[in-house]
Order: sequence, then C-alpha cells, then structure tokens
Amino acid sequence: MNATFQEIGACLEEAESFALLSHVRPDGDAIGSQIALGFALEAMGKKVRLINEDGLPDNLAFMAGGDRIETPPEAPVEVDVVIALDTATKPRLGDKALACVEGCKRWINIDHHKSNPGYGDLNHIDDGSPATGQILYDLITELSLPMPPETRDAIYVAVSTDTGSFQYSGTTVDTYEMAADLVRRGLDVGGINALTYDNHPMRRVELMRALLNTLEVESEGRVAHWQLTMDAVRGLGLKPEDSEGLIDIIRAIQGVIVALFFEELDTGKIRVSMRSKDKRVDACKVCQQFGGGGHSLAAGIRMPGPIDEARRQVIAAVNEELSQLD
Repeated sequence: MNATFQEIGACLEEAESFALLSHVRPDGDAIGSQIALGFALEAMGKKVRLINEDGLPDNLAFMAGGDRIETPPEAPVEVDVVIALDTATKPRLGDKALACVEGCKRWINIDHHKSNPGYGDLNHIDDGSPATGQILYDLITELSLPMPPETRDAIYVAVSTDTGSFQYSGTTVDTYEMAADLVRRGLDVGGINALTYDNHPMRRVELMRALLNTLEVESEGRVAHWQLTMDAVRGLGLKPEDSEGLIDIIRAIQGVIVALFFEELDTGKIRVSMRSKDKRVDACKVCQQFGGGGHSLAAGIRMPGPIDEARRQVIAAVNEELSQLD
C-alpha cells in the first residue's frame, strides 16, 4: 500500500541525512526531482547528497543546483535514509549507485511508473501523476515544506519535460494549477523554457538527420520506427541525452499509433523507447513482455541484441496489440 505524505513527512522530519538517487540515463524528471526534494530538505536543515549513476547530463547543466549531482563515490555513503526518485525498478538506479548506499537500511520510493513494484520501506507510487516532479510538488505543499528557488524551478523542469511541455494526455488540471503557483512564486517561464527547449548542440541536429535516414513506417502506417547504431554514436560524437525527446517527431506522424526508437548500447544490449497514441495499445504491457516497463503511453526496454532481431521481436509484439483494434 502507498505510504501517505504524512508518513513520508514523519520520516523526513526524523532523519538527519539523506541520499537521493534517480535512474541511469537521467531525464528532466529524474534530475529535477532530485534537485527539488534535495534543496527542500536542505532548507529544513538536513544533510543531503544527490547521486546519479551517470551524473548530470549536459542538456540539464543549466539547472540551478545541478552542480550538486554527483556520480557514485567509491567510499560508502553513510546516511539515515535513501530516497529513490522516478525509478521504476531498483536495478535501474545503477550498480555503482546501489553499492555506495548498500549500508543504508531505510528506503523511500517515490515514483509515477505503474510497473514500479514498491521496493522501498515507504512507497508512494502514483501512476496517475504525469511526473514524479508533480508528486513532489504535492508532497512539499501538503506538508508545508520549504520551497527555495532551486526546488521551484526544478519541479517545473521535471514536469514540463515529462509532459512534453504540458502536451501529453496525462497532463491534468492539477498540473496547470501547479505551474501557475510556481509562476506566482517567481518562476521565469520564458527563461527556463528557452534553456530547456531552445538550447541544443549542433550534434543533435546531425543525429536527427541520421535517424530520419533510418525511418520506416509500416503496419498500414500505424507503426513508425527508427534506429541508432553504435557506429553512428561514435561517428557523431553523441552523448546519451542528445536523443532525448526525438521520438516525438515520429510519434507525431499522422496515422501513426506506435512510435519506436531502437538504440544500440555499448554494453551490447538494445534500448527500446516506445510511445503509443492510443490507450488501447498499452506500451507498458508490450514492454513488460521483454522485461521492460513504464507507462501506458510511454515505456521502454533494455533487451539483448542484435538490433535487427530486437526490432523484429518488438514490432511483432506491437502488431499483435494493434490486431486487437481490428
């Protein structure tokens, strides 16, 4: 069962030190959630460390407080409580991150992925929330915790990036009311949106061109997919965050119901991102067939290669779901 905000608040009050973790290859919701809750806790007088397996991605380096994100230290981190944020399964936190907090026995798990099994001692999983950042906004405001500028701005980035700039269907009345409250608290909407969405390196444009050259549309125009090989990654000098959000380009094709992004990783595995535009085609359900998970309309997988075989298997599973519509 979900812990209440009051139960989580009692733990936050009682403990003196915290390590806040988020998933590998972090996005805006992951990093934003760490900064948001971390600075709120520090304003309460707590000791906080913000740890991510892959560190702060370049595309989020503009965030106030981003310099506090650290990669896992080799020495054990001794804290009273570990808080996992925006991370559907514990292994997604990364081996090094898990190792450095191994000695900590008390865990809080706050997330919005419906595939989260509840691996914390206190769990608050709200799969109806469009972003973990919005859950944290509700937690902070309901418990009257401090909201310094770093927290305010990080909540906005977290929610904005996970809702496609407030466009996805999971965006609610509460989401817009939250955004309005953040503006009342001093958020510079134009400035932070420019840094979030209009500040990409040239290599991202080159990546888009390379991806478009691999684009295929099939299944009577209902499935669009493209792929990124390690040769292209090396040739363009890409970083993991460079592909963030690009799947929305093919998701937006008229008639497409499912968009897929297949990416070779240097581990030999294939990363699959899936987006659905129809709630009857459950992306999470399809991804769970391959050990992945996520949301009904946005989910992902890490599966064995080669990429051609991964593509064949996943597209077959997607077509099976699409056949139910017929």
